[in-house]
Amino acid sequence: MEAPASFSPLTIALSLAMAAVILCQLLLKLFAAATPSPSLPPGCMGFPFVGETLSFLKPHHSNSIGTFLQRHCSRFGKVFKSHLFGSRAIVSCDRELNMFILQNDDKLFKVSYPKAMHGILGSNSLIIAAGDTHRKLRNVVVSFVSWCKSNPTFLHCVDKLSVSLMDSWRSQTRVLFCKEVKMFALSVMVKELLGIDANESIGSRILDEFETYMKGFVSLPLNLPGTPYYKAVKARAKLSGIVKEIMRERKKKGLVVGVEKEGDDHENFLDVIMSNWKLDEEEIVSVVLDILLGGYETTATLMGLIVYFLAHSPPNVLANLKEEHEAIRNGKGKGEYLNLEDYKQMEFTCNVIYEAMRCGNVVKFLHREAIKDVKFKDIFIPSGWKVHPVFSAIHLDPTLHPYPQQFNPWRWRDDKEMSKKVTPFGGGPRLCPGIELAKLEIAFFLHHLVLNYRWKTSADECPLAYPYVEFKRDLLLEIEPCSC
Repeated sequence: MEAPASFSPLTIALSLAMAAVILCQLLLKLFAAATPSPSLPPGCMGFPFVGETLSFLKPHHSNSIGTFLQRHCSRFGKVFKSHLFGSRAIVSCDRELNMFILQNDDKLFKVSYPKAMHGILGSNSLIIAAGDTHRKLRNVVVSFVSWCKSNPTFLHCVDKLSVSLMDSWRSQTRVLFCKEVKMFALSVMVKELLGIDANESIGSRILDEFETYMKGFVSLPLNLPGTPYYKAVKARAKLSGIVKEIMRERKKKGLVVGVEKEGDDHENFLDVIMSNWKLDEEEIVSVVLDILLGGYETTATLMGLIVYFLAHSPPNVLANLKEEHEAIRNGKGKGEYLNLEDYKQMEFTCNVIYEAMRCGNVVKFLHREAIKDVKFKDIFIPSGWKVHPVFSAIHLDPTLHPYPQQFNPWRWRDDKEMSKKVTPFGGGPRLCPGIELAKLEIAFFLHHLVLNYRWKTSADECPLAYPYVEFKRDLLLEIEPCSC
């Protein structure tokens, strides 16, 4: 009978080590099974090549989230995967994830608009610029906002142009409101930014080209003659040429800051940029067009939404607004301009503006891209995937806003958390720098509108999201002067 085999200490040690490794692997598998790891959200990638882009961009009432988001949120939840604008994407209708994305701009996420939009916006646009370039250009825009607010001529300009517009309606019973206020907003911007009047030939050229520019802003990127995208690229080139033409004239005549001006030449911000900021010609053009885009199209659209919602709200909303402005006007002399102190008294007016932003959704969603793999709670976003935080879904979420479709400015007085529940102008390091200037301009305009006119809209009129907001009939209003 053989003696039992003996095992060396080394063999025993190796066996124990292998057993320990196997045991650890089993424990890790058990732990992983018990603890769900972050994973891609559920969703649908749609058709080959086009994905779900056409359904995502289908026009709908801007004070709703549209059938696409309704169906997808109902089926997949508030965060889902899709294929949009030619790329794999995560769509977020979740407030916490949206805030996480905004707060981590340039850290975990970067701006990533479709490449086709670069042809419309230009490579130096504040909207698509990143890093140091974005910070530099944003500082110029912030400087413009501060310059306007501290400049009495800007306040007087807004006031005078508001009165002039009201006077031009005296003999009319119907006005195309959006067309009128776009001209108003453009007049304000080109006067303060470029130092020219919008009724000059060059101002009319800018207005015409901006209309074409905006039509192709979010159109399908088909760079073929006759398409909205093709026309928008051409319009951008023409607008760039107009700005450069103005700059050449300024240099030729020496009309920049620090050079004595003749007569009553109005100092404008283009002079300030050309004199005080180290920007090349293309960067100056981009800053000018970005300011015009925000100050003209966005402001005018918000004004249209306010007038629309006031016309379709209970009478006490307009009554409260009018009462606030009557009190301000009664404290001023005849023909006296509005000033910053008057603006500070317009609390209900500001709440009306905020509520119109919440209900109307001038900006529906953003374009971002994950710089690296991102894990948020149980959600996994792979590096390189596009991310679209949807603002309108948060603004119209019934769990955040009771009766979300109801236009109710008082919710901004009663709910101190409203500013955390609404992000109409983005957030984080890319928060829109012009929001305060837009509010001031709109508040001054509303002061004169509510004290001079009553209005109503067509029964079938409504704001539509394309996703940019547009009214069916350019917001045709029936107006009549107030009897007071």
